[in-house]
Amino acid sequence: MSVEAPIYNNKYLLPVNIQEHLRREERLHPEATGALTSILADLSRVAKSVSYLVNTAGLSDLYGLTGRVNIQGESVIKLDESANERFKQILKSNPNVAGYASEEEDTFVPFNKDNRGKYIVWFDPLDGSSNFDTNVSIGSIFSIYKRKSPESQLVENDDFLQKGVEQVCAGYFLYGTSTMFVYTTGHGVFGFTLDPSVGEFVLPNSYSEIKTPENGKIYSVNEANINKWEPRVVDYINHLKTRGENTCTARYVGSLVADFHRNLLKGGVYLYPRDSKNPNGKLRLNCELNPLAFIAEEAGGMATDGQNRLREIEPRELHQRNQAVIGSKNEVLLFSQYLGKSEK
Repeated sequence: MSVEAPIYNNKYLLPVNIQEHLRREERLHPEATGALTSILADLSRVAKSVSYLVNTAGLSDLYGLTGRVNIQGESVIKLDESANERFKQILKSNPNVAGYASEEEDTFVPFNKDNRGKYIVWFDPLDGSSNFDTNVSIGSIFSIYKRKSPESQLVENDDFLQKGVEQVCAGYFLYGTSTMFVYTTGHGVFGFTLDPSVGEFVLPNSYSEIKTPENGKIYSVNEANINKWEPRVVDYINHLKTRGENTCTARYVGSLVADFHRNLLKGGVYLYPRDSKNPNGKLRLNCELNPLAFIAEEAGGMATDGQNRLREIEPRELHQRNQAVIGSKNEVLLFSQYLGKSEK
């Protein structure tokens, strides 16, 4: 029995896999040492493992809670804990990573003194995991920075409190009908799909340079909280819904990576405004907002808290939360106008 070659863009061809792509990108930058490439390669490997965990969670007793509560006061899900441990171990084994911080950890984790790498990694090991037992798409988010402290010592708190503009790489893995890997290093946004027939992340032509439309047709927000929002935010949402031919439709999964990914491709805006229950906003600046803001901007979009560019905000604490609007440029600018200050 013959096995047909995978089809990409309706053509029989050999796709570019993640390893070859990273080597090509590295050759474009003579100053590159290969350190960042090795981190991305490791992250892509562990994502395959997490993807398998997600797909088989119902068979592996990974539904339900661990009984532990994280620093945000949230009950930790078994699958979260397992994914966090896998990311931690793969990063710890990479000599280019000096430490990491995770949504699931109370504080940052320095690796031993033998790990004198120049990079630190932020990650949310499994965003949207409260939805996974209903088969909703969920994801992992990561962000990479160069450390500020000397490489001769352990990493420090300030290494993890850098502005988003200091990121050297950001990305996410989406576990849905297929597993995708989307990332940027500031030189375009690339989207890979895991081909299960070969066990590789491959780059279809349609995702070789992702650009988001300047005008959005979709808004994503939890409108169940509308009575807790400030009036200007309510006015903004009502405008999106009633502006004639350019009216936006509501699409909200409740899984950040899934909502962001759809809007990135189709054009739209994702927002999580502050409210009476979350006066500073709910999403985490360092492990959720900054990486997605980097990707959105590189794809031609914008990200703001209504007054400030998200990536220009200086974090005051590791698990800081912020109001956020991310997506198509014109819809984000409009939000800033409704809040009384237009971004430049």
